Amino acid sequence: MTGKAYDVLVIGSGAAGLTAALSLATRLKVLVLAKGTLNSGSTAWAQGGIAAVLDTGDTFEDHIRDTMVAGAGLNDLETVEFVIGQAPAAIARLVELGVPFNAEGKDLHLTREGGHSHRRIVHVNDATGWAVQAALLKAAEENPNITLLPDRTCVDLITGRNELKYSGSGRVWGAYALDTATGKVEAYTARATVMAAGGAGRVYQFSTAPRGATGDGIAMAWRAGARVSNMEMMQFHPTCLYNLEVKNFLITEAVRGEGGHLLHPETGHRFMADYDPERMELAPRDVVARAIDDQIKRYGLDFVHLDISHQPAEFVREHFPTIHEKLLGLGIDMTTGPIPVVPAQHYTCGGVLIDLNGRTDLPGLYAAGECTESGLHGANRLASNSLLECFVFGDAAAKDILASWDSFTAPPAIHEWDESRVTDSDEEVVIKQNWTEIRRFMWNYVGIVRTTKRLERAAHRIAMLGGEIEDYYGHFRVTTDLIELRNLHQSAELIVKSALARHESRGLHYTLDYPQTAAEAKDTVLVP
Repeated sequence: MTGKAYDVLVIGSGAAGLTAALSLATRLKVLVLAKGTLNSGSTAWAQGGIAAVLDTGDTFEDHIRDTMVAGAGLNDLETVEFVIGQAPAAIARLVELGVPFNAEGKDLHLTREGGHSHRRIVHVNDATGWAVQAALLKAAEENPNITLLPDRTCVDLITGRNELKYSGSGRVWGAYALDTATGKVEAYTARATVMAAGGAGRVYQFSTAPRGATGDGIAMAWRAGARVSNMEMMQFHPTCLYNLEVKNFLITEAVRGEGGHLLHPETGHRFMADYDPERMELAPRDVVARAIDDQIKRYGLDFVHLDISHQPAEFVREHFPTIHEKLLGLGIDMTTGPIPVVPAQHYTCGGVLIDLNGRTDLPGLYAAGECTESGLHGANRLASNSLLECFVFGDAAAKDILASWDSFTAPPAIHEWDESRVTDSDEEVVIKQNWTEIRRFMWNYVGIVRTTKRLERAAHRIAMLGGEIEDYYGHFRVTTDLIELRNLHQSAELIVKSALARHESRGLHYTLDYPQTAAEAKDTVLVP
């Protein structure tokens, strides 16, 4: 047997994974696997902040209502109440870990973002995710009960079919993971596994997600037998920097929250007045993204302008130092002129179905963060609820594992990874070609505005590629690129199946064939 046995295996080293690991490590030995470096996930990329009711003029009821409105009623109310009720305690734990949130005197500084009725976003300038990731990682590195292993690409979950003596339990016992340094696949077994592998943003040609966001956790859980839900709800951030050299640089929601205007780049017209005159730039992301998409398509534009230069220069530099510095390096001064922006895929609102304890359908498998569908986000995630979800469900999963620990049995003997049937490939161009093809047709056919015909075209291409990818996977030695391609293809298939099943427009799913919203909000649940 290669690999090692631990009490709990955590897949993913972002906010959800490290939160779970730190809570578990009070009693258990925890192994955390990261596909790349320990800080290469989405958490470190988060600019805006974390939503929590901390202001005297704000209420839980208001945050709940804002979340439900943004989610177009598809949210699960019990989940929304649970997460928002836990938010202040989650912020307090981060403060204890040393996250240097911006403050005003003795109080935390709160900013406002689109869809929020109050200022409730705690932040560290415009680089909150990086500060949170650094604090969590430091605490994990200093904890003797946590082992951190970077450069391990998980291939599949270990289930009953991998047992030497098949028990038929359907339980998850850990995961097979590729050590990218040695090229060997090892089995890492555990009594419980927490999936915190992030979203599937890189299934699209344009995305603010990091390179590794290839739907690994969703695809692995699906192949193991877990249900997924609402995969058609892919959030597109309205404002990604338009630059031919720099890809995927996000211009945070807070720029609009602090007074930024969206303008037609040629006429200077503030066009949000034509789409949502009451909320303007502070409308939910789906509304703003569709408005920008419409402007670009209607007038043949490459981008629109986001302009905050009417605010004092010192105000802009103080609130957005990271963005200001980055743009200056590209010849753009946001204190004196506009920023060219386009929409880009930003967040996976659907994923593996979990309950309030982070449990999936599969015994022994928990999940937290962007790879899940907890019921919090519904048809559109409210700004800055994402990191919050990671903290709350990472902790909830850990608490349930600790409370149920006596019922968890030790892993049985597991088959080692079979290397006998595979060889090295001299045609890795196939992987690049298929990756590029998937991302392009997903952007063109399954993007911000959809039609049944476009979705059917995407489904046809997915079916054609499926056999080719599985044949390649079955005959050649696995690499990270091949594993990611397999997961991208699986994620794309789930997104398109879900989109074809929803015969209405709701939140992030907008189709010209069914432009009306149904009277009853129903989840799209896919069963393996």
